[in-house]
Order: sequence, then structure tokens, then C-alpha cells
Amino acid sequence: MAMRQLGGFALYLNWSEIQLGRGETIADTAKSLSKYVDGIVARVKIHQTLEELASHSSVPVINGLSDLNHPVQILADLMTILENKRKLKGLKLAYIGDGNNICNSLLIGCSKVGVNLSIACPSDYEPNLEFLKKAKVNASESGSIIQITRTPKLAVSEADIVYTDVFVSMGQETERKKRFRKFMPYYQVNSELLNFAKHKVIFMHPLPCHRGEEVTADVIDGSNSVVWDQAENRLHTSKSLLNTLL
Repeated sequence: MAMRQLGGFALYLNWSEIQLGRGETIADTAKSLSKYVDGIVARVKIHQTLEELASHSSVPVINGLSDLNHPVQILADLMTILENKRKLKGLKLAYIGDGNNICNSLLIGCSKVGVNLSIACPSDYEPNLEFLKKAKVNASESGSIIQITRTPKLAVSEADIVYTDVFVSMGQETERKKRFRKFMPYYQVNSELLNFAKHKVIFMHPLPCHRGEEVTADVIDGSNSVVWDQAENRLHTSKSLLNTLL
């Protein structure tokens, strides 16, 4: 939709529709596609796939999502925060739940613009160590404060933004029972937890959500929720990104 609104044309290709589904190498696919298109947006299960695609492509490759990070989502998130809070630097964002691709990218995005980030996650479900190291380097320049805790109430205390994501991501379905034992109900964002944040706190979620799991319906549908603005801003930041690269 972003490409169409800019006046371009977008072509959707799933795994089974291109030669990757018949055994063609990622490198060969990248070289071929580069002859047909001006840019590639790829959503992949394994981040290394994206890196290999980019290394053999002669056109820009955008990370639409990988198991490691989700940068285009965080562009929309930061825009949404700026729209609602009129600033970024010095705000506190509390992330509650799994230290997944969203969490990894929040580490980079928040630390670059001076947003303080407090992450509450269980042991064994912390964000990627390399992303944490990069965030701390960024934070030393921006003044951002990075904190990891096991206690959601501590993370949410005096927060301007509370953010969560699903406890079970795509490809993790076999881990559902194990993950729920770790996350439920302690890391669920509900109205009781939100009361520890600032009065004008905003609630964010990258969607789709599992109501009654990582967040209760009254929170995501409540007056503090900005998730629909957040979803809309995926479109606007995608247009900006495409415009910049192409």
C-alpha cells in the first residue's frame, strides 16, 4: 500500500511462487530479482537469510521482519510516540514480556533517540546480547538509560509508554506451554500493572495481539491505547523509508 500511494507498483512473491521453493539458492534469487525490481522487502524466519539476500542484491533490501529484529516496526513506534508525547528524549518506555525481535529493535531505536528503556522479562527470555551491547554504546552518546529487570512493576513505574508483544511468536507454537509457564500471568499487561505508570501513559503493541494473554482487552481497547495509530504509522513510515531508499 505504501508503494502504491507513492505511485509505484508492489509485487508479492511467496516462497512457493519463486524458484527458492524449488531449490534455487538465495544468492541466485537475489541476483535475478535485482534485474527486475528497484527494491526488495523481505520477511524471513532466519536473519541470516536476509543478510545473504542483501549481500547478493544490487538493489536496496529492507528487513520486513526476521527472527532477530524488526526495524520497520520501530520506525512506526517512534513516530507514534512523537505524535502523542511531542518529544522522544528523556521519556521512559517499559517493555514487558519476551526479549524477542521487537525488543531487540526497541533497544536500538530507543537508545539512538534518548528514550529510556526498561525491559521486564523472565530469565532465559532476555534480548539478544549483541543488541544490548549496541544499545549501551548508543546510550552513552544519547543519554538514554537501559535497564533489564525481572519485575514488571519496577519497569512500569513512572513509565510514559508501556509496550508488550505476543508471548508466542510465529514458529514457536511448540513452545507454547513452556512459555506460558514463564510468562502468565506475571508478565501480562493489565489495568493493575498500568496503574504503576504515569497517569497519561500510552499503551503500545505491534499487533496482532492475543487478548487475554500478553494484554487484557480493557487495556488494548482503553483510553491509554494508541495501537491503531501505531498500526497506521506503519504505512507512513514505510512510505518515508521507500522514498529515502528509492
